Amino acid sequence: MKVLLVTGRLASEQVRRSACGADVLVLDVDVAAFITPEMLCRAGPQGYDLILIPGAITADFRGAEMALGTRIRLGPKHAVDLISLLPRLDEVELSTTVPACVLLEAKRRQEAIIQLERQEAQARGQLTIKGVKIGGSSRMKVLAEVVDATRLRDEDLVERIRYFEEQGADLIDLGASLDATPASVKRALKKAREVTALPISIDAVRPELICAGIEAGADMILSLNGENLPLVGSRVAEAGIPAVVIPGPGSVTLEENLNKAKDYAIQIIADPVLDPPLMGLARSMIRYISLREADPDIPLFFGVGNVTELLDGDSQGANLLLSVLAMEVGASLLFTPEYSAKAKGSIHELAVASRMMVLAKGRQTPPKDLGLDLLILKEKRRIPEEVPPRELVEASADHKFEADPAGSFRIFLSEGRIVAGNGRITVAGTSARKVLNTLIDRGLIGRLDHAGYLGRELERAEIALRLGRSYIQDEPLWPIEKG
Repeated sequence: MKVLLVTGRLASEQVRRSACGADVLVLDVDVAAFITPEMLCRAGPQGYDLILIPGAITADFRGAEMALGTRIRLGPKHAVDLISLLPRLDEVELSTTVPACVLLEAKRRQEAIIQLERQEAQARGQLTIKGVKIGGSSRMKVLAEVVDATRLRDEDLVERIRYFEEQGADLIDLGASLDATPASVKRALKKAREVTALPISIDAVRPELICAGIEAGADMILSLNGENLPLVGSRVAEAGIPAVVIPGPGSVTLEENLNKAKDYAIQIIADPVLDPPLMGLARSMIRYISLREADPDIPLFFGVGNVTELLDGDSQGANLLLSVLAMEVGASLLFTPEYSAKAKGSIHELAVASRMMVLAKGRQTPPKDLGLDLLILKEKRRIPEEVPPRELVEASADHKFEADPAGSFRIFLSEGRIVAGNGRITVAGTSARKVLNTLIDRGLIGRLDHAGYLGRELERAEIALRLGRSYIQDEPLWPIEKG
């Protein structure tokens, strides 16, 4: 296939470096996004099977396509992405309206999803909970804990469960509070059953609460130890539901409790306990490896929240790395409460990470270039910077503020939307552009500097909304200095 890459002067060198043998046509315009159909027709390129124009172009090139007798399609937005696109032209159906980089990313993601579905369908679990495979060759499943579920109002419990399900949880764990009663356990399980079809576990060690959970139809029990096993072991076994077995109390080892649980013929999920950072985290990994080597057929419980909740760092990378470690030691369940603000999003992150592990293992590669990723604030490939013109005007801070006669706006976030109000009208939306355009269209902005200010603030509000951060007008999203 003979391909022509069309570009402007500023991007021409990068396009040539990324051309992969394709021809390059540089038109008489600096910014490639400003290329018009007329420009291309005047150049009159002939003898090509495909002409790729910059992905940022929004003009309609159907007339030019007819005049030149050659397919014209959108390439990627950035020249550097040509390196990924050009070798795969036969695999991607290019578009006249959607940039090729977007199509390529969507194709990779779709391929990954299809592969994941195929592998999970073929996988064998060591046990199954309401149709959800646990352990074996199946994907690591995400167990999301609703902390103090027995204390929550029904509407709050429902909201939390629905949120976890939307974020990709495979199972829901209802944490029993310290003052929980059998009645409150049953109430929480009954309400949970009404709103989700996912497997539900009850998280308690007190025998009466475990029994209440069994009576209310729990699908799994957290947790059995040396103290409660003699009291509830038979009940758990009779119910035919799996139970997580932990060490303790005191010096009682996990191996001792596992042997007791096996005597009752309980379906066991073992928790060697993941210790917090700098409190035995590395040593706890040795426990996981030792148990996996000693008993390869037992599913392992991996308490990710024990680390992320006690780590003042962004959770995306931490959850991905912990998922790598969990995969290496053969863990089956990734458990987290998503309790603190800094851990918000952990369910989604673990859901993505667990799928990345399946893809990477299947391809026998490190978890990169999979079609799925957890790159949020950092980018995989930096777009080359443009060279500025020699003559520059240095930006000045001397602008004198003048109040807008049309009035000022207070901007804040509420219920998943950006809100801008001036006392007379309040505009709400999920994007800065929509909110700003509405303010402009209604004649609510009277000065250019005020429009610029509102654009900046609304965009910061949208960034905060997308990242799940707090937003306060006129305050930076991130501290200026980090220790």
